[in-house]
Amino acid sequence: MSGHSKWASIKHKKGALDAKRGKVFSKLIKEVTVAARLGGGDVDGNPRLRTAIQAAKADNMPKDNIERAIKKGAGELGGASYEETNYEAYGPGGVAMIIDCLTDNKNRTVADLKYLLDRHGGNIGEPGCVSWLFEKKGLFVIEKKDVEEEKLLDLALEAGAEDVKEGDAEFEVLTGPADFESVKRAFDDAGLSYTLAELSMIPQNTVKLEGKKAQQMLSLMEALEDNDDINHVYANFDIPDDVMEAMS
Repeated sequence: MSGHSKWASIKHKKGALDAKRGKVFSKLIKEVTVAARLGGGDVDGNPRLRTAIQAAKADNMPKDNIERAIKKGAGELGGASYEETNYEAYGPGGVAMIIDCLTDNKNRTVADLKYLLDRHGGNIGEPGCVSWLFEKKGLFVIEKKDVEEEKLLDLALEAGAEDVKEGDAEFEVLTGPADFESVKRAFDDAGLSYTLAELSMIPQNTVKLEGKKAQQMLSLMEALEDNDDINHVYANFDIPDDVMEAMS
């Protein structure tokens, strides 16, 4: 499992996101708003908006907040206008990173990003420097205790998943972007619980980190996730689960 996947899974299981509920809601609202602006407010005809709404509901966002964000994106309400931008960077130990942002001020965002990277042993890179290492995939993380392997394999592959990988305590299900929703629907209909379900950037290889570099990397992830303008962070670090659990 990639470092980003393990990190996100651990954070969800520990409920660490609950401590920053307001910040989580802010980022989810931005995503719903931008999805509605780019693809329209019709959920049936806008897969990105549909996925954004599902994520918002999964984090117990009130229905009124979601509806306001859709109207804002569709131009029915005023307010700040957000634009998408992404950056490629290197973290401690040469870890490759893709950082997706939703911002109303790109100058502020890139200045904050450069500061955070420099402070934690990383640096911003040129466009294209690491994106070739990643591939967009649907990702589900499911704890082994919640499902039998044979049942998961049958369910996932029949629904269109590309691969099911086994870790120490979890299964990782990968799909093509177009098949993410059909696999999620199959899991939901079967009552299968998962700790993570998202469209993600999956690295082709990973960089092993230990000691100080591992600490720097996880501190950088925390700092980036705490920034209001940064929506998603994908990285190819590999840190042992027990080390990550202790540091997170």
